[in-house]
Amino acid sequence: MSWKFSFPGLIYLTGLFLPNLFWTRHKPQGYEAAVAKEKPSLVRLERIGQVLVTVSAFFESQSAYSGFREQLCFLLSLAMILSYEGFWIRYFRSPQTLRDFYAPFLKIPVAGATLPVMAFFLLGIANHNPFLCVSVVILGIGHIGIHWNHARNCG
Repeated sequence: MSWKFSFPGLIYLTGLFLPNLFWTRHKPQGYEAAVAKEKPSLVRLERIGQVLVTVSAFFESQSAYSGFREQLCFLLSLAMILSYEGFWIRYFRSPQTLRDFYAPFLKIPVAGATLPVMAFFLLGIANHNPFLCVSVVILGIGHIGIHWNHARNCG
């Protein structure tokens, strides 16, 4: 398999990192208490997945987006990453409480964790990158698991 640089991967990573950088100054009150209760195994999976996704998202196969299935997956992934940006817009316009952060968005539970995982997984299918797909599964188990527990405990 021949690989090339993935501009969609770069754009998706930028769309992921920018709101998260802004969020570091706008964390909901009580978030640090929730972090203290995180399961170490989920945190390890999340961190490993973050590194693997960040690296593997920069690559796509030469035959990326070549068929109907791949183009459909790309369009769905694009819808997911744009919805993720919508999630952040809603959060930053809210009072920025834990309830606001974990409220479903477009009926998707823990959307801030679920949407980017779904977007990157579908991107991995679209650009024929099995490394990205496996990396996203590792990330998803940790990231969604952590935030699912946070959401459940914030009442």
